[in-house]
Amino acid sequence: MQQLHGLLQDGSRVAIAAASGMGGIGKTELVWQYATFHREHNTYPAGIWWLFVRDNDLAPQVLQKALRMGIQPPDTLDNLEERLQFCYEEWAKQTSGNALLVLDDVNDYRAVQRLLPRNPRFKVLLTARQRLEEKTVQRLDLKKLRPLDAFKLLYEVSQAETRIVQEQIVAEQLCAWLEYLPLGIELVATFLKVEPDVSVAELLAQLQQKLLQDEVLTPVAAAFELSWVQLNAAEQQLAVLLSVFALAPMPWQLVESVVVVCRVEAPKQNWLKKLFVVWGKVQAPQQWCLLLDDRVLSQSRRRLVELSLLGRVEQKQYQLHALIREFFAAKLQGYADAENLRRSFAVVLTAVAKTIPQTVTLEVQQRVKEALPHLEVVAEQWSHLLEDSTDAMGSFTVLARVAQGQSLWAEAEKWYQACLQMTEERYGADRPDTATSLNNLAELYRAMGRYPEAEPLYVRSLSIREQQLGADRPDTAMSLNNLALLYGEMGRYPEAEPLLVRSLSISEQQLGADHPHTALGLNNLAELYRAMGRYPEAEPLLVRSLSIREQQLGADHPNTATSLNNLANLYNAMGRYAEAEPFYVRSLSINELLFGADDPHTATSLNNLALLYGEMGSYPEAEPLYVRSLSIREQQLGADHPDTAGSLNNLAELYRAMGRYQEAEPLLVRSLSIMEQQLGADHPHTATSLNSLAGLYYAMGPYPEAEPLLVRSLAIREQQLGADHPDTAISLNNLAELYYARGRYPEAEPLYVRALKILFNRLGENHPNTQKVWSNFIDCLQQAISTGQDSQLSQHPATQALLQQLRETE
Repeated sequence: MQQLHGLLQDGSRVAIAAASGMGGIGKTELVWQYATFHREHNTYPAGIWWLFVRDNDLAPQVLQKALRMGIQPPDTLDNLEERLQFCYEEWAKQTSGNALLVLDDVNDYRAVQRLLPRNPRFKVLLTARQRLEEKTVQRLDLKKLRPLDAFKLLYEVSQAETRIVQEQIVAEQLCAWLEYLPLGIELVATFLKVEPDVSVAELLAQLQQKLLQDEVLTPVAAAFELSWVQLNAAEQQLAVLLSVFALAPMPWQLVESVVVVCRVEAPKQNWLKKLFVVWGKVQAPQQWCLLLDDRVLSQSRRRLVELSLLGRVEQKQYQLHALIREFFAAKLQGYADAENLRRSFAVVLTAVAKTIPQTVTLEVQQRVKEALPHLEVVAEQWSHLLEDSTDAMGSFTVLARVAQGQSLWAEAEKWYQACLQMTEERYGADRPDTATSLNNLAELYRAMGRYPEAEPLYVRSLSIREQQLGADRPDTAMSLNNLALLYGEMGRYPEAEPLLVRSLSISEQQLGADHPHTALGLNNLAELYRAMGRYPEAEPLLVRSLSIREQQLGADHPNTATSLNNLANLYNAMGRYAEAEPFYVRSLSINELLFGADDPHTATSLNNLALLYGEMGSYPEAEPLYVRSLSIREQQLGADHPDTAGSLNNLAELYRAMGRYQEAEPLLVRSLSIMEQQLGADHPHTATSLNSLAGLYYAMGPYPEAEPLLVRSLAIREQQLGADHPDTAISLNNLAELYYARGRYPEAEPLYVRALKILFNRLGENHPNTQKVWSNFIDCLQQAISTGQDSQLSQHPATQALLQQLRETE
């Protein structure tokens, strides 16, 4: 250990590997002893993290460890490395001194290298079955123990001073027969410790006899067999049961739950026929897992720990050595009822999965983190043992939702794709379960802004549900709703509306007027109407949706926060700022509480509250909210996500209003580029970016650069939103403002008149936007009169009436 410690202090990364690639060489044991020793001596005051890498990805484990420290790390689809570095740096900020990161059983160093901490305070210790040739890693190759060291290990672990001394030559032969492998020596030494009446010579003879009986066995495997036969039936049952769990810490409560399910299911699974041989006698037939009642289960666990077959990791958490797990798994194959045991394991983990809601909050992540590695085993190996299709899909969908809740987009996509493959193969390409898998993957792509990939999945899911379930079923309504949401985000409003109307009708008829799904339909249809500028139609729908959600889901539910936010958005658009603010504040409070300070839900609330403050002229209050929202979206959603582009645009608009033009321009250029690439050249959001950039150029003075942008923005809004949409009116006003500033009054006047007509009809004469455009129009007319150009204006009745009023005033 002294050599190892020296290497770690000289360099930050050390790899312990077997020179021959063999198992049982003692890599993990050496690291475990090193970590235990230096934990006791506080060598690493910042802490020690132990991660099992062989069967598990590194990134999710780091994120889960960080979560336990209260760290909510940022992440993007394309920048996982920086997200993990954030975790490490936050860890470092909370502590002092060096930290130790242990990566046990690394197969591919290059796969984890980029995910390791860069901060030199972190010392990284790896174990690997093969020698790592990487130049960036200090290497400590473990060979077989020297004969003297092997004898010393046997002596110390066995605590059998008399036998080892009296039978020194035989003890040395035993070490040699075990090929000086630490794991094998530790196991036989433990056997000698718990069997004081067995001599070293008798032990060696037993091992040699086992090797003669089974020529396939290795010396270490023979040592496993020696320990195995010392177990009674109940202890063997527990051993093989533990092999079904993942190679990760096992919460003992999960083990107990599997045993309970085994007992309940035993009559169904025909375990009465099982016979066990205990101490050379045949036991009477009985239900297999009834051998493991609470008392026997606890005793069996203690016996496995006593024989060094099971290790205690933390309080109420236990871990199997990788080779021992493989040995126990091979023993399980010999049980006729092995599949029933695996099914019980899958049933228990599926029950855990069912406790995880659709929306994964911080509390949910914290509650289920220890079960996740074992849930992965169900998804990867045992989902076919679950007869109910919803149960079979549960592990996949829950793992995806938890990953998405942590902004691990690639991880979420992997699980949703695996679920789709499973349902297609097991149930068929045109079955309702496959439709659900298609819908879930499409929902992920929509959240990621990958709209072209989402659409065909939604369309196919809807088609299956209509054909297999019927046109008026709730699942069909959900497919209609989700496809409509996609169309809405793509700016395809005419296609979205009939889908949402039909979806809402189905929910009301099939589920009732006060069902949460009905509230969802009301909310989404209202949001579409808001986007289309149909505010009077949107308000009663949003009010009703909020009322249902508060009553049915609770005042602090995530969906209630969504309704609060959306109603505030409507009031903001209608100029009812005083009504909007408390809804925004309440929505933000709920999202921060449920999802954390750095979650996309929180970013949306921050952005919208900042929008309100900007509209109210409260710029100092708006800026920090915008900056924080943009930071979250860049980290959690990605630098090229449409929501990130929206934050860039909004912050730049604030800077323009504050006269900070140089800061605004690069943000607007980047926002426009993202919108064009991600949503298309004719999307309403692209029109918004064009309009904002043109507004900046107008404020800065280079009018020729602004005009083509405004013309293009107006054309998009007329085509996509309609000729009488409030956003179209804003584009008309802005282009008119440009013409007015350049003295082109006859071109400006009809644009103002048209914009005012839209705003009077859609928002009313007292709306701030109506008043602003009216004021602009009056200024334009006054300037035209003062320069003698009023005779060039059109004969529009509204214009003539206003001109007459101005002349009489003069």
